[in-house]
Amino acid sequence: MEEYNKMINGQEHDPQSEYLYELRNITRAKLVDFNIEKDDARRSVMIKSILRKAGRGCFITPPFFCDYGINTELGNNVYFNANCTILDSAVVKIGSNTMIGPNVQFYTPIHPLEYKARNKGLEKAKPITVGRNCWLGGGVIILPGVTIGEGCVIGAGAVVTKNIPDNSLAVGNPARVIKKIDNK
Repeated sequence: MEEYNKMINGQEHDPQSEYLYELRNITRAKLVDFNIEKDDARRSVMIKSILRKAGRGCFITPPFFCDYGINTELGNNVYFNANCTILDSAVVKIGSNTMIGPNVQFYTPIHPLEYKARNKGLEKAKPITVGRNCWLGGGVIILPGVTIGEGCVIGAGAVVTKNIPDNSLAVGNPARVIKKIDNK
């Protein structure tokens, strides 16, 4: 439990600790069942036992993968297309009415730059937040500590390395804002 508390608070922690390892194994077992389930209604119930929060009307197209699940919160009417990954060593919050394209990846873990420190196996994590009414195109990658504002569109294949302000269209690698969106 101590390593979990360090992890969720953004401190250096050991992801291979017995407790964290067991949490990931529990989630993986649930995901195996979720990913092979054919009935949408049953999957909807199953995802609520995997994630910290899944609001009304959420739909996740399998296959889907997350590390812990208990650190991920979805608002209402969030849609995930196939093959999305959430590495939720820190909290990941996705606002209501957000559409997530296929192969989108959320990465909260941070590994040390120096190989000697990295070889010790310790890491940190920073949260990711996506506002309401967003659309993340296929293949988008969101890096640790990023906040995407409300009403944003992130173009397919973008790598989001920095915060994106509300009502923005961002594209590229690294993602950059190319247009404000009039969401009045």
